[in-house]
Amino acid sequence: MPPATPHNAVEVSPVAPAERTNPASLASVRDAFRALTSTCGVYPLSSRAKIRLTGSDRVRWLNGMVTNNVRDLQAGHGVYAFLLNPQGHILGDLYAYQRGEDVLVDTDQSQREKILATFDHYIIMDDVDVTDVSDALTAIGVAGPNAGAVLHAAGLQAPDLGHLQIANLEWHQIAVSIVRGERSDYPSYEIWIAPDAAKKMIDALLDSAATLADPAALELYRIALGLPRYGPDIRERDLPQETEQARALNFNKGCYIGQEIVERIRSRGNVHRKFTGFLVSGPPPSPGTKIQVEAKDVGEITSSASIPTTQGDRAVALGYIRRELAIPGKEVPIAGSTAIVTEPPFVDLFRA
Repeated sequence: MPPATPHNAVEVSPVAPAERTNPASLASVRDAFRALTSTCGVYPLSSRAKIRLTGSDRVRWLNGMVTNNVRDLQAGHGVYAFLLNPQGHILGDLYAYQRGEDVLVDTDQSQREKILATFDHYIIMDDVDVTDVSDALTAIGVAGPNAGAVLHAAGLQAPDLGHLQIANLEWHQIAVSIVRGERSDYPSYEIWIAPDAAKKMIDALLDSAATLADPAALELYRIALGLPRYGPDIRERDLPQETEQARALNFNKGCYIGQEIVERIRSRGNVHRKFTGFLVSGPPPSPGTKIQVEAKDVGEITSSASIPTTQGDRAVALGYIRRELAIPGKEVPIAGSTAIVTEPPFVDLFRA
């Protein structure tokens, strides 16, 4: 097995209840959310799929498939990218890591079959082998201001890493990789490890002052950071620029599937709507709730939550709204409540 991600990467994908490795250590949702935002939370990430690309054409081929620049990645580094159809709509999102002997694609399990099928469709005369290694390689997420200190206390002596950079280590004679997340303001890491060693690693992190976070706390954290998730927030009908995820796009990399549409949008002006956040005065609106102004649909809610703060819970939402209304501070009606357009993350809430 190659050296062992954040969504993530700081990927905070939901985790199945069966993955609550140590139920006695499982914090309440509120306490786990507080750990993720103020100390350190740890969570299994077996909901992530790992796909290994080998063959002499792997880099050139993948670079022609996705929206970000894989061609110029140095060994030990990764990027976030979209996989598009020829009409420029988003088939999925993924991380691609250049590991020297291969390229590792990391995505959510819910997208695995679609991405594998799309890869298979576009490999024609290319020397590319695609192998699903999800059963051989799992991930553990570590997030919060104290994440680095917790890793060190658990015996993981990782060097100072850049964003989406990998370090291969040996921990108690177990091969692992540490991957740093994309953001400096909300530190996070992933530990890639063989599945049969995951419980031992989680227990070591819990013994080093981390708090075990469950899926509900992770979902609160994701929404508080304003991170869209493929499925609820990023759909196949969406265009890349509508999602406001500029980190997924590179305009200097050359041709890829769907590039013509992406470039046309860039050259002719902005799309008509954008992904943003909302502070809501009433209860969290349900996903799918339409935003209406003067009896006209101008947007839609895709995710929502009540964020715990020291002053009580505060309802927030993520979704799309017409660009001319996407002005921070602007009030719009949502499901009988007043909402304020707010660029996420909702920092003032979860740091209160």
